[in-house]
Amino acid sequence: MIDLRSDTLTRPTEGMRAAMARAEVGDDVFGEDPTVLALQERVADLLGHEAALFTPTGSMANLLAVRSLVGAGQEVLCESSAHIARAELGAHGAYTGLTMRTWTHPRGGVDLPALQRLFAPDMGPFFVATAAISVENTHNFAGGTVLPLADLQALRAWADEVGTRIHLDGARLWNAQVATGVPLRDYAGAADVLAVCLSKGLGAPVGSLVGGGADAIAEARVWRKRMGGGMRQVGVLAAAGLYALDHHVERLAEDHAHARLLAEACGVDPAGVDTNIVVLERADAPAYVAAAAEAGVRVSAVGPTTVRLVTHLDVTRADAERAAAVLARL
Repeated sequence: MIDLRSDTLTRPTEGMRAAMARAEVGDDVFGEDPTVLALQERVADLLGHEAALFTPTGSMANLLAVRSLVGAGQEVLCESSAHIARAELGAHGAYTGLTMRTWTHPRGGVDLPALQRLFAPDMGPFFVATAAISVENTHNFAGGTVLPLADLQALRAWADEVGTRIHLDGARLWNAQVATGVPLRDYAGAADVLAVCLSKGLGAPVGSLVGGGADAIAEARVWRKRMGGGMRQVGVLAAAGLYALDHHVERLAEDHAHARLLAEACGVDPAGVDTNIVVLERADAPAYVAAAAEAGVRVSAVGPTTVRLVTHLDVTRADAERAAAVLARL
């Protein structure tokens, strides 16, 4: 069975398992796990931010990051198919009491004129005020699209003018860097806080990080504990992340090539596939998913007429070619 449901399905490589086994550990709730500290310092440096915090999940990383900018009764603006709005089970409203309003973009991108129309300044005790804007790079449900750096920089400049702040869901920001050659810190520089994930394309079994200013990360550490996310000898997992940064970033280009191969087989223009995700429109997505599984390829329905394919570390070129042949027949 070739599994294209998600890049979270990867299993640790032998080299990663060895790194985990020999990891030096301590109690991370006390801030004493040396491997976690090394990972946090390295990621903060890669992002060009003051500090970073290791979290067990990407949803928690996003929740902590957005919460640092948006309080109860305030709003965050985001694209209508953003992960924080569609795939985190309403956690942001449930835990922090914030509200969301959205704009729609066919590739999940920044529509600055639409944002400017949505933006609500503080007008006293009658209206909800916009506290932050959230963007996603790469954009999951838009098909792994990369947000152009120029768009993010224009958003940053306007946000500074009106006094609002920016959250970046960078779960697959590594893919954006590899696809474009733009350094992580250039993308991350557009955001006040951001989240990056180790357990998707990079192939670690667990883990994401929040990046931002020292004060925001200190507060995020408190809220991580408050939400039950305090971890002890977690260096065994942080070691997987460090190994992934050393060995699994540049190879993301292979996943991107495999995704374009699948897209072409399915009648999707490969030129529109930026990274490792292909989105197909099918009249009956569940039936298509079932037929693909019957033929040995697992894909996922992310809507009644939408199917998603995701390439990853455990999908070889031969796997991609075999899956392409199956999906082309369907």
